[in-house]
Amino acid sequence: MNMFDVTSGVVATAQKVVIYGPEGIGKTSLASQFPDPIFTDTEGSTNNMNVKRLPKPTSWQMLLQEVDFVKNTKPCRTYVIDTADWAELLCIEYICQKHGKKGIEDFGYGNGYTYLGEEFGRLLNKLSELIDVGINVVLTAHTQIKRFERPDEMGPYDRWELKLGNKKTVATTASLVKEWADMVLFCNFQVTVVSSGNNPNAKKKGVGGKRIMYTTHNPAWDAKNRFGLPDEMEMDYQGIAHIFNTQKSSEQSVEPNKTPQPKANENVIREAANEIENNKQQSAEQNFAPERNQDINPSIPASVADLMKLNQVTNEEILQVIYQGGFMPADTPIENIPDDLWGYLATNWEPAMNLLNTKIRNY
Repeated sequence: MNMFDVTSGVVATAQKVVIYGPEGIGKTSLASQFPDPIFTDTEGSTNNMNVKRLPKPTSWQMLLQEVDFVKNTKPCRTYVIDTADWAELLCIEYICQKHGKKGIEDFGYGNGYTYLGEEFGRLLNKLSELIDVGINVVLTAHTQIKRFERPDEMGPYDRWELKLGNKKTVATTASLVKEWADMVLFCNFQVTVVSSGNNPNAKKKGVGGKRIMYTTHNPAWDAKNRFGLPDEMEMDYQGIAHIFNTQKSSEQSVEPNKTPQPKANENVIREAANEIENNKQQSAEQNFAPERNQDINPSIPASVADLMKLNQVTNEEILQVIYQGGFMPADTPIENIPDDLWGYLATNWEPAMNLLNTKIRNY
């Protein structure tokens, strides 16, 4: 009995893309041209852009919840984290709070970076789940220049790397991200060095500054693609648009055996599409950040306050979690809760919510 169906041909799936380059090159602008994007903006790069965005995450747990939200509600066709290196800082903060360390170096023997790789891999796994439901994922990142030496080379040389932590994290987080991605695009300014006159000793200067997108590996940078792209291209989304034009969103799917409808007036279609998009964006914002009937106490740090808003937790409920969890004596004022306890709650939010729902709310 034949247990497996054999298929062939190109499968048009969502893509995992990394765009990295120096500051100001236009990474965010390029990401905004992907199909129907929504941003998790960790550093405010989209403030002056007309794009859909989720609230700026103030904790690692909040970032993971945003990814889950995108998976469950599908408010877009492309999900963008801008930038991955700022997201890594949230991850480092989470790990240090969880283990009671002041910094990632305090673990000793590189253990902190092992924890970092494992936890960041958790994010990449969640992002892969978006791919499974047909949502493209784009990670933007800054660059750092690293001195690189190989035994078969005449001498050391500089190369561009993903700016994910310091030299130790390059071997973990950066490599994980590059392996995870279907396409890694290195963007940089193309500069030509020229000299004035024919004198070889004349002063040289750089001219040009054209934005270039590199798509394949080079000793001076990391890049890759699986689509046969030219080694270098103008930094323009149109050069890679064909990769994503073959995908079909859920709105584009056609029911089988359904009689095609007559083509409507183009203006009517455009107006209806705009109305649907606006309603979808408003619904996404309302679902992710529900209206609160009570203001969060200003003594609660943002990392916990934002999680409380997202999960509709009141000041009294978070105090009950603290009391019933045995962290502080009952009736301790919220202003007297120590900072390290708030940090503990932020990094252990799921167990705190389990306690709230089973012991306090009795769900």
